[in-house]
Amino acid sequence: MTSTEHTTVPATAFVPAPASPYQGDIARYWDHEARPVNLRLGDVDGLYHHHYGIGDVDHAALGDSGDSAYEKRLIAELHRLESAQADVLIDHLGSPGSDTTLVDAGCGRGGSMVMAHQRFGCRVEGVTLSSKQADFANRRARELRIEDRVRARVCNMLDMPFDTGQASASWNNESSMYVDLQDLFAEHARILGTGGRYVTITGCWNPRYGQPSKWVSQINAHFECNIHSRREYLRAMADNRLVPQSVVDLTAATLPYWELRATSSLVTGIEEAFINSYRDGSFQYLLIAADRV
Repeated sequence: MTSTEHTTVPATAFVPAPASPYQGDIARYWDHEARPVNLRLGDVDGLYHHHYGIGDVDHAALGDSGDSAYEKRLIAELHRLESAQADVLIDHLGSPGSDTTLVDAGCGRGGSMVMAHQRFGCRVEGVTLSSKQADFANRRARELRIEDRVRARVCNMLDMPFDTGQASASWNNESSMYVDLQDLFAEHARILGTGGRYVTITGCWNPRYGQPSKWVSQINAHFECNIHSRREYLRAMADNRLVPQSVVDLTAATLPYWELRATSSLVTGIEEAFINSYRDGSFQYLLIAADRV
């Protein structure tokens, strides 16, 4: 599987109603996004992610930085760390049966959907504002011959095309900063059955810092997003019948990924903001797992 994409992107992205002008902008942003850091890592094993990594760097696997194959090994190591992040999220989904439906809200090119299906054998539905991402994810599912169990569609995560109580688990993996949290968690609470599990991994600004730092503002500008505070996540969950069962601070676990990425050929210019904000405590990387009551 290579990262070559043949999909023709329309000049005006289609975003199902209800949609705001901002969501139209985000759809266009991701329809035209083709950063090597999102594609070359996925080429390692065919799992294409749109999130960051966690865990210690395996320096033995990297070998000598002067070796001609070093960059290839570095890319493989970055990809291993980002798949490890997806594994941790999936670990917190519980034990859904093969006859259940899971929902990935903001599914990107579908890497986490494939991993969840491989783990549980269940149906996984993904939603994204980007027609290009949905086409990529569905093409990959066909290549893996799991298109009857894994599907991405273009729709608004604030108005998902699922019946009330249809999903046994759902998640956002670094996608919740594009929407209002009250609206988002109200929709997850609607599609989840009672006792269903919701999980998010997200960057959030630390209320103890006082206000979003300059580094957080740079990240917002780079990705055209609106990073929320940790307090906002917990308040919006409480307002929408999602009761946290685990809150895991992954900040220290994600720093090795960023420090390694900053030495690679895949730098995008935002690495310094992530590293500095994690180090000064103004930004946190959290996993929150909550049950629908």
